[in-house]
Formats: sequence, structure tokens, C-alpha cells
Amino acid sequence: MLGVALAAMSLVACAAQPSRPGAGTTQYAPQQPWAQPQYPGYPVPVAQPVPSPYQPAAQPAFYTPDVSAEPMFAASQAPSINAASYILLDASTGRTLVSRNADTRRAVASTQKILTALVILDAGNLDKPVRVTSSDISVEPTRLGIKAGETYTRRKLLYAFLIKSANDVANVLARDNAGSISAFAAKMNAKARSLGATSSNFRNPHGLPASGQYSTARDMARIAMAAYRNSIIRDAVRQKYFTFRYATGRSVTLENTNKLLGSMPECNGMKTGYTNAAGRCLISTATSRGRAVILVQLGTKTKYIWNDGRALMNWGLARAKG
Repeated sequence: MLGVALAAMSLVACAAQPSRPGAGTTQYAPQQPWAQPQYPGYPVPVAQPVPSPYQPAAQPAFYTPDVSAEPMFAASQAPSINAASYILLDASTGRTLVSRNADTRRAVASTQKILTALVILDAGNLDKPVRVTSSDISVEPTRLGIKAGETYTRRKLLYAFLIKSANDVANVLARDNAGSISAFAAKMNAKARSLGATSSNFRNPHGLPASGQYSTARDMARIAMAAYRNSIIRDAVRQKYFTFRYATGRSVTLENTNKLLGSMPECNGMKTGYTNAAGRCLISTATSRGRAVILVQLGTKTKYIWNDGRALMNWGLARAKG
């Protein structure tokens, strides 16, 4: 059972976040992400060939989150938040603590990048070099500014992609993995179905608006549960700052788009998102005293999202299973 297995794990507490580099500092060196992070008890992804047609990596037998269960608490018992749809899970058991409109289909913006990361990690071989093409960088609005002809490892691109939410990097990773955006979207949908996320349809790796693309808070919670137990994703999304070195030798300090990192000590990830169609979206995780929660907020506003996330996760941490 997931509860038994995850209860034995050493959940990663939110590491003390480093201060932002001061004026005149040109580089900042956070923990080196290129070495395989070690989280006792967590499965380590192993590079394996991807069969054709694509079959997502099989989930361990203990991975049976009860995300579809009735909430343990009525919405009236929890802090009131402004998201159009939300769900709060006990990350140790997968049990829904509280939710509202969790099965309403809607755009989820860049939060779907955690699914993109899971598909990339299924392929493994993260230190393989990838060459950027001109078609990869024809995307707006959030870009890292990589150039056609430049070469980077999958690992470097994956970290920058999860931390800064760069859409050009999403295209590079997807095209490298599947040959085209449409082929990669098919892999995303297969992976989602393997995780029980059957009320979703994904059309691209970055979450920009696309006809027929949607998910639900409950489906994104299922995907987040899988991402949360992946050591590489956990290591990336917990970092407030990250130094990316371009092929030219220039370095840039990227700041995580998740503003709860550093302002909520219990927070240790996961992914933000925004488009006009989706509104502000946030998947966030927090741990305290051996308890852990995952919160999905969809369709809210900037002025609410951070305070709402902090309030509801703190409430959940007091009620999650230790």
C-alpha cells in the first residue's frame, strides 16, 4: 500500500533557501543538480529503452493513491480559498482531505509540465546531448533564450524547464523525445491514463492554449502524486534559484516561479501556471513533522494564490497522517 511505503520514506523537508545573489554578482551556485540526488526510500529512475508503440513506465505495485475517495473534511471546515477548482491531498496516503469542483474540466496551463517531465524521465539517459532546432524556439511568451544549433544535456534542460517554466525548452525536450509535438502529446496522454488521469487530454508539452486540451484538479493531483515521488523532479522544483550556463559560456541565475519557496518554510515545490484561459494555477507541496500534503489550485488570481496556498496547506498539514 502507498501509505505504508511512503510512511517509511524520509520526506525531504524544505531546505533552507539561499538568499538571492546581491548586486554585482554575476553567478550563483546552488546545490549541484547534475549529480543524482539521493532521497532514501525513493525509487531512482533508470535509463531504459522506450518500447514502440510507447508504453509508459509501469507503476510500482504499492502506488495506489485513493485520489477518487470522498473528502475527509467538508469544504466548510477548511479555510476558504478563491480557486475555481481545487483539491488537497494527504501525500502519504493519497487521501483527499478537501476539494471543490475537482472533476471540472478546464485549462491547467504550465502545471501540465510536471507530466512532460515524467515522460522525459521515462526515457532516461538524462546526460544525452540535445541539439536545439529553429522550430523549437518559435514559441512565446516565456523563453530561456536558447539558440538553434546549441547543444545541452537533457538534464540541464529539464531543470531549467521545471524551475523557470520555459516554453522553448519544453519544445526541445518534446521533439527530442518523440520527434514531434503531436507524437509527444500522445505519450503524455498515455502516461496520464497509466496514472488514472482519464479526464484529461493534452495537446502540447508546455500548457499554452490548444483546442481540445484540458484536465481537472483531481487528474492533476494524480499526476502530482507520481511527480512527488520522483527524486529528480523533487530536487528540481525545491530550488529557489538555479544557475543555467548557455552554450556561449554566459551564465544566468533563474528564479523559481513558485513564490511559496522561501516564504513558506514547509513548502518544497512544485509547479506554477498561467494563461488567460486558465487563470492562475498552482500545484504545491509541503512537509512538516513527518506529514506531507499536495495542493492543486486551478483558475484563481495572483492576489489570492500564494496566501490561499499557504493557508490551506498549513491546515492540511495539521490533519494529514503522520
